[in-house]
Amino acid sequence: MSEGEWLVDGEGPDRPLLILAHGAGAGYDTPFMTRMTAMIAAHGIMVARFEFSYMRRRRETGRRAGPGRAERLMGEYEERIRQWADRTPLFIGGKSMGGRIASMLADPLHVEGLVRGLVCLGYPFHPPGRPENLRIDHLKDLHTPTLICQGDRDPFGRRDEVEAYGLSASIRFCWLPDGDHDLKPRVKSGETWAGNMEMAARKVADFVHGIAGD
Repeated sequence: MSEGEWLVDGEGPDRPLLILAHGAGAGYDTPFMTRMTAMIAAHGIMVARFEFSYMRRRRETGRRAGPGRAERLMGEYEERIRQWADRTPLFIGGKSMGGRIASMLADPLHVEGLVRGLVCLGYPFHPPGRPENLRIDHLKDLHTPTLICQGDRDPFGRRDEVEAYGLSASIRFCWLPDGDHDLKPRVKSGETWAGNMEMAARKVADFVHGIAGD
């Protein structure tokens, strides 16, 4: 369902709301976002997706433009969240960059009572091939209840790397076997993308419903 500049799945007045933002290089209607959103919604959660302005301009002009400064993206995301300020319980998150931006907003909005929890799908702990360039300082003392769904071999942060970071105890992990940044496993692993996606969707649903029921 489309509502203006939102894509909404699983709409229902009594359902928890999860707002999801897209990754840096693709919009809110990628196969990953569309499939994951539908799977989460199937577990009784309303999921609303939006696009940052740089991605809308890219669609309109056909010109590839980068996301720009994190501060601008944070401002846009907060404006989007406040459009749903009368909706509770409300959760935020996103795919890759979208999850990172949400994570940088989470604690102030959690203290305010607006946001109950955070969901990150493939968090970009560092750029691929540059494990020294970490994006984790704010995750070390994060207070907002958080779930990160991450592939075991994600080039933005493999399991063996992430488990050594010493992140906040507020962060829970769902590790997807042999998954890459889109949670896809290799054929030789014996795992399937459908299986990993469903595992992640169930973990997200359990996380959201668990907090919403507190």
